[in-house]
Amino acid sequence: MTVGTTFKFKVCLVGEAAVGKTSLVQRFVLDQFEDRYTSTLGAKTTKADIEIADPQGGGTVGVSLLIWDIMGERQVPDRLLEAYFRGTQGVIAVCDVLRVPTIDRMQDWVQMLYKVAGPVPTLYAANKADLLQEASVTFVEAELKARLSSLHAGPIFTSAKTGENVRKIFSRLAEEIVRQAGTESPVAGEA
Repeated sequence: MTVGTTFKFKVCLVGEAAVGKTSLVQRFVLDQFEDRYTSTLGAKTTKADIEIADPQGGGTVGVSLLIWDIMGERQVPDRLLEAYFRGTQGVIAVCDVLRVPTIDRMQDWVQMLYKVAGPVPTLYAANKADLLQEASVTFVEAELKARLSSLHAGPIFTSAKTGENVRKIFSRLAEEIVRQAGTESPVAGEA
């Protein structure tokens, strides 16, 4: 990679309503948490610039993430979802660790996105981890792995409330997208 290279990637957060997608974005971008729930209508986009380790070694590279927070209502018309998902280069699928149906539906969201964007780098956020007791973490992790047959790596337990692993999941997704891009020129130009 060349010095001064900035990659630009579109990433989507998908999952059922009220799993904390918007809260994860707010924690990542603004380092804030709002306890009050507000439903996302359509999609909300936010830009975040980060530095990650250069996958080819020796330093860092800049990554500009255009984060699409997709509403969690599954009755959204297919044409609208296609418009939201088109051009996506990475996805974070989010579930609420205390609501098992949101775990089951996480993979449905990923498959809907894959139909439009193809198999892009995907990470799984088991959100609201601050609400779990220590012993429950192992159970939830096993439950996630059992329910998500295509899950190669374990879920990343996140908490938008405490900030636990929020930066980690976005940074790791950026690293995976850059790694997949290899030596291709940065998407959407260089800064």
